[in-house]
Amino acid sequence: MERPQPQTPRITVIAPMKNEAGSVMALADEIAEACAPLAPFEAIFVNDGSDDGTAEAIAEARRRHPWLRELRHAQSCGQSAAVLSGVRAARAPIICTLDGDGQNPPAEIPRMVAPLLADREGRLGLVAGQRVARQDTLSKRLASRTANALRARILRDDTRDTGCGLKAFPRHVFLELPFFDHIHRYLPALVRREGYEVAHVDVSHRPRGAGRSHYTNLGRAMVGALDLFGVWWLLRRRKLARIERIDP
Repeated sequence: MERPQPQTPRITVIAPMKNEAGSVMALADEIAEACAPLAPFEAIFVNDGSDDGTAEAIAEARRRHPWLRELRHAQSCGQSAAVLSGVRAARAPIICTLDGDGQNPPAEIPRMVAPLLADREGRLGLVAGQRVARQDTLSKRLASRTANALRARILRDDTRDTGCGLKAFPRHVFLELPFFDHIHRYLPALVRREGYEVAHVDVSHRPRGAGRSHYTNLGRAMVGALDLFGVWWLLRRRKLARIERIDP
């Protein structure tokens, strides 16, 4: 007897993870609850070269949740590379990303994808979450505020908080973008560069429940300066052609 084929999911939730064993099961359980009204759905936990018990925790979560998939990097490649791997493997036309540390509440997923599910014209290229009452250290909040202000002034992307992990977009739009490391911080500007609209949704934020952050303020600042210049250059060089007619 042939096994029934799974339905094509409406959305794919992607969570990059590096050494997040303590967050896996709770995150999977919350995704299950939040996405039940959106079924069929799937989630891909991208294990980005973890050397703790993340793989074992994902395996346990998969036994409870058959819609959960694991994608594993042999070595750590960073958040943007993990998102790209997840998008390439996704089976749904709509993607929603969130951080794997549990600070982005999965309960926000339906609000993130709703504008895309309602977009019949295909004009919307990104729904960007913007954290309210951010639950991070003071130094991290101040560094993020400075970086966001500088980015917004130079790129004019009209986005208050591009570092939020909660984002939703059509799969094909993300795959059209020029990929580089840390692209996840510049999606509003790059999506507009391709001629799509960007919507914003204020989302809640939680303290980290387990594990530790893999970023430092100094490291972010150093790579951020180069990335900002590179994205500015990309925006300056883009010319969109409007097709008026195609003769048969």
